[in-house]
Formats: sequence, structure tokens, C-alpha cells
Amino acid sequence: MNIAGYDAALSEPALALALLIRLIAQLVDHLQLEVTSEGLYDVLMTHDFINLGNLRVHPRHGSYRHEGLQMTDNNSTALITGGTSGIGLATARKLAQLGIHVLVVGRNAERGKKAVDEIRTAGGKADFISSELLGADSARGVARKAIELGNGHVDILINNAGIYPFGPTHEMTEEQFDHVFSTNVKAPYFLVAALAPLMAERGKGAIVNLSTMVADYGAPGMSLYGSSKAAINLLTKTWAAEYGPKGVRVNTVSPGPTRTEGTEAMGEGLEQLAAQAPAGRPATADEIAEAIVFLATDRASFIHGAKLAVDGGRTAI
Repeated sequence: MNIAGYDAALSEPALALALLIRLIAQLVDHLQLEVTSEGLYDVLMTHDFINLGNLRVHPRHGSYRHEGLQMTDNNSTALITGGTSGIGLATARKLAQLGIHVLVVGRNAERGKKAVDEIRTAGGKADFISSELLGADSARGVARKAIELGNGHVDILINNAGIYPFGPTHEMTEEQFDHVFSTNVKAPYFLVAALAPLMAERGKGAIVNLSTMVADYGAPGMSLYGSSKAAINLLTKTWAAEYGPKGVRVNTVSPGPTRTEGTEAMGEGLEQLAAQAPAGRPATADEIAEAIVFLATDRASFIHGAKLAVDGGRTAI
């Protein structure tokens, strides 16, 4: 009689050992690992032997990366401002696909319901928070609601909401100035002030801020938008210094021209702006979202205080 390629004449302990060795060999081959005898203990302790498919949870950390994907358990909560359309919605979809409970923030209740319904229909977990996010009070209100919906915690914060009026400095009004800095700087500032200390208490968290390539160079008509995002670039470094030692990673994604509902009004102007970069075209919202999700998950576990340019190479040349 032959069992799994081994003769049944073997003693039961020997057969069990042989089968275990074969199982380990198959596992190592499946995960494409190089394992020495010294490293065998680590393999046994850090990998889930029950399910060899992609959708596995790390037994100690609650997350596990396999074949380029980051799998996260269903206890994580992500707050995405500006999450009902464009880059924010694309990010919410991708995080929800990883099993993360996503909380999308927006001004329009109809768009919010549509976004949440779409994510739930696809099997994800989502809720909508209605807010204008115009300053400290609204930011604190969103943080309180997010903590409530997240069962006491928010693990990921995506500061995506922003406005971008274009025009020469001498045409900008004080009202426009205050509106831009309230939305683009004040709201993220006080969201981080409310949520980062709680992440630090738990020993882990991720914050991803959205900037822009025009925060890196002077461009006519970009004085308000560019300067507000330049502030975010510096705040990213400061927050990394403040909260990184306690396990909270803070990074920035800096997109180039991107096709979204919000940039449709630019028409051919967006194409012309994108043509200056090596990629020669605008990004899609999904392409920017991929970078955000990377920085928000443990795939970027050793990245702190960085600015990831996703601008088709524009700021590199």
C-alpha cells in the first residue's frame, strides 16, 4: 500500500514526519521562499498552514502580504475625505476590497449613498459621513463620527479632500484664500490632531495625505493651490517625526494631472499639462489610488515621511 508516495510499512511516526516534510516543501514552493534549516522555525511560526490561497491573515499581525497583495483583517477602519468621487472613491473601493471598513466623507448625500451602496454591493463594508470639512470644528466632528462608526478606532486616514481654484495672485480674494486653506490645510491638520494620538496609543496607524506636483515648482495661476499643498508636504514630515516613533506612518502621494469628475472642466488643458511629462497623458483615478493604498497598508511598513510622486515623471525632469 502506498500513501502520498510513501510506503505504509513505515512506522506511524516516521510516516507522519515524512508527510509533514512534504507539506513544508509544498508550502515553501508555493510561497516561492528560500528556506534554510535555520530559517525553518521562522517559516513554521509566521505562515498560516490552514489556507494556502491568497486570502490569508497573518496569525500575529492580522495582515499578510502574498503575491503583491496586502490582506488585512476586517477589524481595520479607514477614513477617506473626499471619498464619494474621483481619487477618493477609487481609494475607498480598493481598501474595501482588502476587507477594510471604509468611511467616506463628502458634502453630497446622494453621491455618498451611491458610493456606499456600490461598495456594499461589491461585498465591502462602507459608511458615509456628511461634512463640508471647512476647518477645525468640522474636522473634529468627522473624527468623532468616524471613531463611533469604527467601533472606537480609525486605523487609516486618507486626507484626500481638496479644492483647487486657478488664477493669478492679484485676482484671488481673501475669501478664496481662506476657503482654500481651510479645506486643504486646516481640515487635515485637525483630523490628524484628533486621530493620530489615538493611533499612537494603539501602536499602529497610517496617514496618507494628498498633495500635488505644482507644490514642487512655480507655475502661473497656482499660487493658492500650490502653496496649500506645499504646507501639506511639510506637515507630512513633521507628523512623521511626531507620531512615527509610536507606530504611526505618515506619507504623501503627489499626483500629476488626473482625469476625474473634478477636472473635466479643464478639457484639453489637462491633456496639455500632462503632455509635459514623460508619460505624456493624464493619470486615471485608479492609478493614483494604487499608490495611496500602497502607502496605507503594511506593504509600505518601512516608509515614513515620504512624498511619492505619481505624476507621470513631470517633477523628475
